[in-house]
Amino acid sequence: MEGVAEAPRPLYDLRGGDAYYIGGSSRCSIGFPITRGTTQGFVSAGHCGRTGATTTGSNRAAQGSFQASVFPGNDMSWVAANSSWTATPYVTGASGAVSGSVQQQVGASVCRSGSTTGWHCGTIQQHGTSVTYQEGTVSGVTRTNVCAEPGDSGGSFISGTQAQGVTSGGTGNCSQGGTTYYQPVNPILQGYGLTLKTNSSGPGPGPGPGTPGGTWSAGTVYQAGDTVTYGTTSYRCLQGHQAIVGWEPPNAPALWQTA
Repeated sequence: MEGVAEAPRPLYDLRGGDAYYIGGSSRCSIGFPITRGTTQGFVSAGHCGRTGATTTGSNRAAQGSFQASVFPGNDMSWVAANSSWTATPYVTGASGAVSGSVQQQVGASVCRSGSTTGWHCGTIQQHGTSVTYQEGTVSGVTRTNVCAEPGDSGGSFISGTQAQGVTSGGTGNCSQGGTTYYQPVNPILQGYGLTLKTNSSGPGPGPGPGTPGGTWSAGTVYQAGDTVTYGTTSYRCLQGHQAIVGWEPPNAPALWQTA
């Protein structure tokens, strides 16, 4: 036996789709766990809480506070968690860990995890659209035919192992079906300087020995139109995504073309 001066404390996991409470009353769902330097937390919808609002977890333990929040216009926010909470690369209901955030095309399968209705799937119908709520218009969202209900707000939209966005709102319910919009995750990550928690231990060292180097870097979130170099060749990004080792520009023609 060994005595220690510090008292033991419970540790909790942050997981996409799990419930959290704002100000001890209203409920939303975690989008995707993230890190920002040494801070751990998660992204969610902006309408869930204003900057400075405090949160508790699904277990009602103190969790953190909103560091930034935008709604309407966009529907995005992020919460910094306290030291009792750990960001994980998991979404409740998903079969695998999150591995990146490559935007999928219209017609692709997408699933949603939320604390009210759980796991539901459908297809992506339109990117870059807008939706008008009572509070105002939100632009740049994606329309799907996945159902959702109150309390699912902020929860994860994921396609395979690729994070897509956080639940914004819509019409219908999960008894009769409906239309749901999500705020894409990459603009949230880029806008707030966040790193998506994935199943890799980190962004990796970039090109290894014998590879040409350049400005491309694993772990970086790129937007369509961004340019990088890989060796002596310049490339232009075709789809927004978070780069990982194996998706170097010459190896990923769906993501990059020579500039």
